Amino acid sequence: MASTDLKGFRLIQEYIEKECGIHLGDDKAYLIEGRLGRLLAESGARDFEEFYYRIHQQRDRAMAEKVIDAITTNETMWFRDKTPWKVLEEVLLPNFVEQFRAGKRFRVRIWSAACSTGQEPYSTAMCIERYLREHGIKDITTDRFEIFATDISPAVVQLARLGRYDSISMIRGMDESYKAKYFRQEGRIWSIDERIKKMIRFERFNLQDEYSTFGQFDIIFCRYVTIYFAETLKRHVLQKMARSLSRDGVLFLGNSEIYTDYRDHFNVKEHMGGIYYTVKR
Repeated sequence: MASTDLKGFRLIQEYIEKECGIHLGDDKAYLIEGRLGRLLAESGARDFEEFYYRIHQQRDRAMAEKVIDAITTNETMWFRDKTPWKVLEEVLLPNFVEQFRAGKRFRVRIWSAACSTGQEPYSTAMCIERYLREHGIKDITTDRFEIFATDISPAVVQLARLGRYDSISMIRGMDESYKAKYFRQEGRIWSIDERIKKMIRFERFNLQDEYSTFGQFDIIFCRYVTIYFAETLKRHVLQKMARSLSRDGVLFLGNSEIYTDYRDHFNVKEHMGGIYYTVKR
């Protein structure tokens, strides 16, 4: 890599880590080249150094958002890993129902952090609706469950709000029974039921920012996102999430994610092969 290209890579590398929290090592120069090459051409910049100065010093927010959209990984699927929803259905929901009926709880608050195009929060909403319906629970309705979903990318948040998916998206983890019950086909597009959409509020949010205005959550899904963060930021994010959880609140990470420093803030639990974390208070 030429010295001018290397300088441009360094500037973009630092910019991405500051804006998104995503740490790209020197071995990821190809990724910046591949994902941002089209935007470089679109901007009219001669190289990545000039591109950096345009988005940073000239504060081109429209191009900066395109950079975030291009560089963030939006890999997702329905009911990814399966086990979080087993825990929800077999452990957490029975407890919540008992607490509702005993007058010890009025609402359950759930946060899907880094929700991408919405499959995770919609999976959660469908799981809750099906549990209440199949168990004949009529005294507790879905409006007692508040699902908040965020992502740093404005483009994927907009797609998530629409709740419309193509045929390829629909085969990635989607059970046929859920598809039949909760989706309407319109040509090659599948639209999710309005009852499920109403359960979720989508917003753009950067996990590096402050969470205190969100209040307390009973469940947080933060899955397959901190693996892209530098270790310091990862620890900081998980500490903030611990503070954002209510007493006995639950954190779900990805099944393959390794979280070795959990003991200061969480207890680890296991159910049917799935790992989850309960906050220490």
